[in-house]
Amino acid sequence: MRLEIRDITKTFGEKQVLKGISMCAESGAALGILGRNGAGKTTTLRILMDVFPADSGEVLLEGGKIDYSQVRIGYLPEERGLYPKKTVIEQLVYFARLKGMTRQKAVQEADRWLDRLDMGAYRGKRLDTLSKGNQQKIQLITAVIHDPQIIMLDEPFSGLDPVNAALLKDVVKEEVERGKIVLFSSHQMGYIEEFCDQIAVLNGGEIVLQGRLEAIKKAYPRDRLLIRSSEESDIAAAFPSACEQAERGLLFHLPVPSCKQEVMERLTGRFDIDEIRVLEPSLNDIFVEYTKERI
Repeated sequence: MRLEIRDITKTFGEKQVLKGISMCAESGAALGILGRNGAGKTTTLRILMDVFPADSGEVLLEGGKIDYSQVRIGYLPEERGLYPKKTVIEQLVYFARLKGMTRQKAVQEADRWLDRLDMGAYRGKRLDTLSKGNQQKIQLITAVIHDPQIIMLDEPFSGLDPVNAALLKDVVKEEVERGKIVLFSSHQMGYIEEFCDQIAVLNGGEIVLQGRLEAIKKAYPRDRLLIRSSEESDIAAAFPSACEQAERGLLFHLPVPSCKQEVMERLTGRFDIDEIRVLEPSLNDIFVEYTKERI
């Protein structure tokens, strides 16, 4: 499947939140939607879910106008929307039935997902007795229990410890591998880099950058090497004008990108090198570059 938005605009009062944005996401891949607070990410997701309409533009599925009565969408919001005084199983079944499942099927799928996320022991517990991380796992189950074709995840790893984050990562990867369309919004750039082949960066209601993350990184000048070595001080002393100490290691500035192989061979032949590679910008570097000017 291919989900596409074309020339979407949206205004609230006197503020134009979206200014003719276009992007697309495809089955079996995750699209990372990035932007500072107020950039228009949540508005975009809500239009995609038909929470409210765009002022202009269109949402397409497989090239035709999307029919929301025929497509299953799962949404994990940044702010939790569950009932704290209800038991876990009560609300999982309730939300599943809202999405068209029979009670029997809802209970069956709820128990399957609780076991999958190591939450079976909390089945009859009230939500407000659970930790923040476990509440997030329950919220995730409400988003996927009905086997949606399109999954939208807004800050899915918020409040999770490393063990639960790893468990959630496995679930997201499984859904991608099953051919789902996954839209992923997060300020944690490491997760975006791990999951998303494609990114779209919003700034001031416009898309300022989009495309394959790998291609975006390779478009930057490849004129720096990152070196990790027990002899970094000796390397810096030998090449004082080319070296710069950085948090991740020693940066070696090449005179031209084409000489990288020659320089790498000279360095590894002369010094004890643990790691040497061309330094590509991190997603965080790219994000800051494209969003620092305005909101």
